[in-house]
Amino acid sequence: MRNALGLMLASVVAAIVIAGGWYFYSARADQGAPQTTAARAADPLPAQAKLAAKDDVETTAAIAGKPAAPAAAPAPAPAPVQDATCTNPNALGVSRVVEIDTTGGPGFGFEQYKQFDFLADKEVVLTFDDSPWPHNTPAVLKALADECTKGLFFSVGKHASWHPEILRQVLAQGHTVGTHTWSHVNLAGKKMTEQQAKDEIEKGFSAVKWALGTNPSPFFRFPQLSQNPALVSYLGSRNVGIFSTDLDSFDFRKESTPDKIISNVMTKLDKLGKGIILMHDFQKRTGEALPTLLARLKAGGYKVVQIKAKTTFESLPEYDEAILKELKLPTSGSATNARPVSSVVQTISQR
Repeated sequence: MRNALGLMLASVVAAIVIAGGWYFYSARADQGAPQTTAARAADPLPAQAKLAAKDDVETTAAIAGKPAAPAAAPAPAPAPVQDATCTNPNALGVSRVVEIDTTGGPGFGFEQYKQFDFLADKEVVLTFDDSPWPHNTPAVLKALADECTKGLFFSVGKHASWHPEILRQVLAQGHTVGTHTWSHVNLAGKKMTEQQAKDEIEKGFSAVKWALGTNPSPFFRFPQLSQNPALVSYLGSRNVGIFSTDLDSFDFRKESTPDKIISNVMTKLDKLGKGIILMHDFQKRTGEALPTLLARLKAGGYKVVQIKAKTTFESLPEYDEAILKELKLPTSGSATNARPVSSVVQTISQR
């Protein structure tokens, strides 16, 4: 009996000891591992490391914002500005449209003017002199339309007065129209007086205005790129931008052929990397060369920049009247006569 009572007492004591040990272990475990394993605080981060860590947190947390681009990633090339009517998905198109403020008569084209370098690498401007001309200008327009791209045309006043319907096609297809004098005479010639030169410039603008039925762009190119300081100053006073060139196609030379035109342009362009290209839509071979030339430009990774003016050119009334006399048209009410037909006669009812 005594032995049994002692055995029971020993069992109770053992149970108390075990329960106490379990309680002690559980209490230690609830305090968490860091308090038992972190013997000392971590070393403080250097200031630069703290900033980097903070930036990482902010970038990761800013879900609503756009992720930052890698520092070395180049800016994406602008998508071609395709004409809404363009049906050629692989067209050269227009990569960029620039608007020029012609106040003071800025000059463009590194052959003569060095101040404004607005083209990026692999960018070109397509320019055409002496327009409009039957068959040849329409051939150029078709080649440009097939590639959904745009050019800058410098029209001779006499040509505009002879073929206004063609020049209106140039404008209607979205190209920019400037001028190239009244009769394509060398304005810096020895026998040319300053007043005669000014007359050539102003009559050219008035003739193009008459042909278009609206004001042309205030852009001008000297015939043969032949200029003098007095005329450059005069164009500046009229707020006309002057265009020279970066590379000449030499399409006007007698020995020129479509293949030579293409070779001239691409050889010079691959050397320069960009530029304002001088061509003549007056020349038949230019229209013949253009489809292949545009294809070569696209294959070479070149992009077309379209030029537009911030304002239009304001012609002088005395020269507007002089053109009407030249064309043997009535000068009374000349402002009305210069209006396009659609602004004078409109169909209001038709069966």
